[in-house]
Amino acid sequence: MNRTATYLNSNILKVLIIDDETDICYLLSTLLKQKNLDAEYVNTLSEAAVALKKDTPGIIFLDNHLPDGLGMNFIEYIKLHYPASKIIMITAHDTDADRQRALKGGADYFIGKPFTKDIVYKAVDQVLN
Repeated sequence: MNRTATYLNSNILKVLIIDDETDICYLLSTLLKQKNLDAEYVNTLSEAAVALKKDTPGIIFLDNHLPDGLGMNFIEYIKLHYPASKIIMITAHDTDADRQRALKGGADYFIGKPFTKDIVYKAVDQVLN
């Protein structure tokens, strides 16, 4: 199922945040809405699979350590079924090994927690250009 990224009104990019920390979801949503992006969030990989079937986002912020599995293992699923979506991996476990594994696995960008507004905006700019 190769679906293309969805744009609202053909100019607002949809973003899906997959993170079990509600504070992170609120923070990212707020930052992304300030950049005129339509951000929604879910807290588990199973919720993410359902959300992706409803609407394919242009960008996915994917945490690694989630209640029902590792985001790292979900990258392949996203790339197989939603190849147009760009993946920005976010994790508190920011090791060189995890960074390399995520990028080799198909993530388009990697952010360690904690992060700043500037880092988020840089990541979005990078994956869109």
